Amino acid sequence: MSSVEHLPRALGITEYEALVAAPPSLLDAIPGAVYLCDRGGQLVRYNAEAQELWGRVPDANERFCGSHRLFHIDGRPLRHEDCPMAEAIRTGTATRNAEVMIEKPDGSRFVALVNIRPLRDHHGDIQGAINCFQDISARKAVEDELRRKNAELDDFFENAAVPLHIVSGEGIILRANQSELDLLGYTADEYIGRHIATFHAEAPVIGEILERLSCGERLIRFPAQLRAKDGSIKHVLITSSGRFEDGRFANTRCFTIDVTDLYEAEAARADIDGRLAATYEAANVGITEADHTGRILRLNDALCRILDMPREQLLRMSFLDYTHEDDRERDAALYARQVRGELEGYSIRKKALRRDGTIRYLDVSSTSVRDPEGRFRYGVRVIQDVTEAKTLEDRIRDGERHMRELLEALPAAVYTTDQHGRVTFYNKAAVEMTGRIPQPDDEWCVSWRLYRPDGTPLPHDECPMAVALKEQRAIRGAEAVAERPDGTRVPFMAYPTPLRDAEGNVVGAINMMVDITQRKQAEAHQKALVAELNHRVKNTLATVQSLALHSAKHSSSITDFAEAFQARLLALAKAHDLLTKRHWKEAPLDVLLGEIAAPFAGKNGDSIKIDGPAFQVDPKTTLSLTMTLNELCTNAAKYGALSSQEGALSVSWKVHQDGARSVLHLDWNEHGGPRVTPPTRRGFGTRLMKTCIEHDLAGQFDLAFDAAGVRCQIKIPVNSKIDQ
Repeated sequence: MSSVEHLPRALGITEYEALVAAPPSLLDAIPGAVYLCDRGGQLVRYNAEAQELWGRVPDANERFCGSHRLFHIDGRPLRHEDCPMAEAIRTGTATRNAEVMIEKPDGSRFVALVNIRPLRDHHGDIQGAINCFQDISARKAVEDELRRKNAELDDFFENAAVPLHIVSGEGIILRANQSELDLLGYTADEYIGRHIATFHAEAPVIGEILERLSCGERLIRFPAQLRAKDGSIKHVLITSSGRFEDGRFANTRCFTIDVTDLYEAEAARADIDGRLAATYEAANVGITEADHTGRILRLNDALCRILDMPREQLLRMSFLDYTHEDDRERDAALYARQVRGELEGYSIRKKALRRDGTIRYLDVSSTSVRDPEGRFRYGVRVIQDVTEAKTLEDRIRDGERHMRELLEALPAAVYTTDQHGRVTFYNKAAVEMTGRIPQPDDEWCVSWRLYRPDGTPLPHDECPMAVALKEQRAIRGAEAVAERPDGTRVPFMAYPTPLRDAEGNVVGAINMMVDITQRKQAEAHQKALVAELNHRVKNTLATVQSLALHSAKHSSSITDFAEAFQARLLALAKAHDLLTKRHWKEAPLDVLLGEIAAPFAGKNGDSIKIDGPAFQVDPKTTLSLTMTLNELCTNAAKYGALSSQEGALSVSWKVHQDGARSVLHLDWNEHGGPRVTPPTRRGFGTRLMKTCIEHDLAGQFDLAFDAAGVRCQIKIPVNSKIDQ
C-alpha cells in the first residue's frame, strides 16, 4: 500500500485524480493487485495483476469489485454492494488486512488479503477508493495445515487408547491424557501437578526411572506398580524417554501399558486350558493338530466318527494317509506352503477314505500356530463332513445344467435377469432372434432396439420385462418389435415372469420372446386375400354379367345361349380353381394350358401339342388367358382343327426381353382341319378375347383365319420370371 500512498502528486491534483491520470505502466509497476473505484463505485482503473487474480476482464458497468463472485471466509456469499470497497465509498471507512474469498469464472477460489483506503478531494469529500489485494491462499493453507497438525497432536495425546503423561525434570506431572486418568481412576485436578512418586507403589522403582531418564537413557517396557485411587495396584510397563533443553533435563514423555490382566490371565490359564480341552472334544466337527509333515499329534472324537477309525490308529497316521489319491497331491502342496509361511492358512474340499473304503467329502480349514519368532509349531485343521451337502449340490448342479440345456433347446428366445434387470442368461434362440450377443451391461432386454406394435420407440426400461420386475407380476402375450443391428425387425410376444426366493422376494425374472413374424405375415396375407377376394368377386360378377349379356345377345336360341354361357363359365371356373389351389399366387403356364385344352383333346390325346419353357403367370394374367384360350379351343372344336380326326393344334410360347420389360409371346396354330372360311362379322368371342388381352393385360392380340388353319399371336408384358 505504501507504493500507492507515495505516488507523486501534481500541484492541485488529488490522489484520486492522480491515479486516474496515471499511465497503465505505473499501476502495473505496483507489486500487488490494485483497482480504483469512483464515488459511485464504478471501476475506473485496475492493473494487470488484478485482472489476472480475478481471472476475467470486468465489464464497463461493474461496481465495487471486478471479481466474478465474492464470499466471506466462512463461505457465505458476499454481494459486491456489501463488500469492503462499497463500505469505504459509502462511509469513508478504511479496511486493513481484511480477508475475503474471491471466485473466478472457472469456479476456482482463493483467499485475498484486502487493504482499502478511501480517496478524498481537497474539501475532504470522498472521490473514490483504492483497493490493494493479494492472494494469500498459500499462507492460509500453511496456517490451516499447522492448525490441523497441532489439533491432530492434541487429539492423539488426549484421545489415545494408550495412557500417556509428561513429567517435568523435578518429577511433577505436567500433563496426562484421559486414558491415564481412567487407568488410575483420578480426575485431572487430583493427578496433574502432583509428584509422580505419589502414585508409585515402590519408591525405589520411580527413583530409578527418573535417574536413568535424566542420564539420557531410554526405557522400554520398564515394569512398575501404580497405586489407583481405589487402592488397587496396577501392574504396568512404562516406555519413556527424556527431553533435554540446552543440555538440561526438561521433562519425560511416558507411555503406560496396563498389564494387570496378564497376571490375572496367568491365574486363569489352567482353567481356560481345561475348558478348551472340553470344547475340543465336544465339538461336532473334526479337529486335529498336525506337525510339519502332516502327522497327527492330537484329534478329537468327532474325527474318529467321521472316518470310522479309532484314535490310536489315526495317531499313527498322517492326514494324507486317509486322503483320497485324487486330492492327496493338492492337499500336500498347500500344507507345505502353509508350513513355509507362504500361506497363513487354506481351505480345501477333498475326498477321504473311511475304514470300510467308502468315500466321504470333507471341507478342511487349515491354520498355523507359530512361536513368537514366527517358526511353525503345528497346524490346526478343522474338518467338516459335507458328503450329504455335496450330494445335494451335485443334484442342484445337475438340475441347473438340465434346465440350461432345456432352455437352450427351446425354439423360443429365453433370457433371465437379476432383480435389477441386468441380463444373466440367454439361449441361442435369443441370439438368433435379436441378431446380436447380449453385452454384460445390458438391462431389461437382450434386443438392440425395441418398438411398440404401432412403430413408436419403446425404451428398454418400459419393456414388458421391466414392467414385470418393477410391478412384480407376470405379463402374458405383450407384443413388441425387436430391431436387429442390421436394421431388420422381428415382431414378438413376451411372457416375462418374476422369479422369487423361498421367502417370496423377487430375485430376478425369466422372459420368453416368441417370434410371431409368420403369424403377422399370415395375418397380412389373410387381409390381402380378403381384399383380393373382394376385388375378384366384384370382377367375376362383372365378368359373368358381361358373359351372360353378350352370350344372349349373340345366341340364336336358348340352347345356343346355354351352351356358350356354360362353356365360358366353366373356363372361368377352371382359372379360379387353379388359382385357388395355389392360394391365388402365380400359376404354371403349361399346367394352365393343359387344364384348358384337356376337355377338347378327344380320344386322340396327341392332337394337341403344348411346348414352352416353365413359366409362372400372375393371377390376373391367368384369368384373362383362360378366357381367351377357352374361346380359341371352343372355336377349334366347333369349326377348326379339333372338329375332325385329322386336325391338330400346337401351342408354344417363349419369353423375351423388350427393353426394360419381359414379354410373353404365345403362338396358337391349327392345321389339318376343315378349310377355314373367314367370318363375315366379328362375334362376341373375338371381342371377348381382344378385351382380355389388349384391355385387361395391355398386350397385343392378332387372330388370322388362314385357309389351312386359324393362327393367333398373343404378346403380353409380364412381371413373372422363367423358372430355373
